[in-house]
Amino acid sequence: MGVFKVSARVWNVNDSSKLNVVELLLDTGATYTALPASVLNSLKVTPARIARLKLADGRVVERPVGEVGIEIEGHRASATPVVFGYEGVYLLGSVTLEQLGLAPDPVSKSLKPTEALLM
Repeated sequence: MGVFKVSARVWNVNDSSKLNVVELLLDTGATYTALPASVLNSLKVTPARIARLKLADGRVVERPVGEVGIEIEGHRASATPVVFGYEGVYLLGSVTLEQLGLAPDPVSKSLKPTEALLM
């Protein structure tokens, strides 16, 4: 599918005055959105659980997961899971995309609204 970047606003779900604008790399292979732990700590996001995650090189790591609010291109989710990632890691994952009702368009390298399934 390919990768491209999108701009997003993220905030602490318990205090929306703590807001950060970030550039996220969309990678359709990523399940969860991930931000550097330093960014999440600056927003005062607290970990809710530990997740086992497989990296691109096949290693499995355990990382804390919390929740942030997120808005991309006017589409907003009041809470989405976010991994406390390593420095320099800014990923937009498929769970967040589904919550926002967006899908990647690899030709235009943009996000397009999509219909959710209710069957």
